[in-house]
Amino acid sequence: MPQSIAAVALVVPDYDEAIAYYTQVLGFALIEDTPLGADKRWVLVAPPGSSGTRLLLARAATPAQRERIGDQTGGRVFLFLHTDDFRRDHAAYSARGVEFVEGPREESYATVAVFRDRYGNRWDLIQPKRAAV
Repeated sequence: MPQSIAAVALVVPDYDEAIAYYTQVLGFALIEDTPLGADKRWVLVAPPGSSGTRLLLARAATPAQRERIGDQTGGRVFLFLHTDDFRRDHAAYSARGVEFVEGPREESYATVAVFRDRYGNRWDLIQPKRAAV
């Protein structure tokens, strides 16, 4: 049976604030927003044109979860966003106030820049040099 990773949970402080950021600033699509009761929701967002893994925006419900917002991986790059036009997306994100902390730089495999999202998570914006296998 084929398998795939359907979603990756991203801990956020507030559903609506996170939806606004990922859809308005990063241009993602809101795929689903389903109430689950007790102030819990199933919220999925994805980059435009994506048919793969989605981000599950998971509202922090405990002090331990709140402490992890923006630092789910101990400060290393957490998410990798492929693009077909690096310059376009880098310019658009910069114009919308996205903080780039590294790059852009040319690597053997791609053009890359590291940015932080609203919560401090580090992302790679990547335009691969050849098709991913």
